[in-house]
Amino acid sequence: MSKGTHQQDLTVLSSNKNGLVYLTANDWALIADKSARLQFKAGDHLVQQGRRTHGVYLLLKGTAAVDIPGLMPQRNIGPGEACGEISFLDELPATANVVANEAVEAYYLDRPTLQSLFELFPHLGSRFYHSLAAILSHRLREVIARPASSGKQSPEGDSH
Repeated sequence: MSKGTHQQDLTVLSSNKNGLVYLTANDWALIADKSARLQFKAGDHLVQQGRRTHGVYLLLKGTAAVDIPGLMPQRNIGPGEACGEISFLDELPATANVVANEAVEAYYLDRPTLQSLFELFPHLGSRFYHSLAAILSHRLREVIARPASSGKQSPEGDSH
C-alpha cells in the first residue's frame, strides 16, 4: 500500500464523528500497521448475526447495511465507522447482520492483535475502549429515540 493511500485511510478513520473518536494520530498509525485490509463485494457479509466476529471492522470505503431483524429499521454505516464491536467486546455471537451495499474496504483487527497492542500501549487500549463505549452509547440512543415500528427519530433525538 502506498504512503498516500495509508494517509488517506488514516484521515477517513480519524475524521468520522461516529468512529473511534478518542484515538490519537499515533494510535491510528499503530492500528493501521497491524490491521488486515479486507475487500468485500456488494452483498457480502462483514458480520453475520449469530456468529462471532473475533475482531472489529473499520470501514474505509463504501457503505454497509446494519440489520437487526425485529428491533430497529436497517441503517447504513460508512467510512470511519466500526462494526462487529459487540461480538468483539462480549465474545458472543453478533447481534446484527452487516452486509456490503457496494464494494467495501475495511481494516480488520482481530482480538489477539489488539490485545498485544494494548499490552504494549495501555493508553491505546483505554482510548480504544472509551471510543467503543461512545459508539455503543450513540447507537443505543438511536434505538431509544426511534420506535421500531415507524423508523422515524423523535424530535428530541440526537441531531447529526
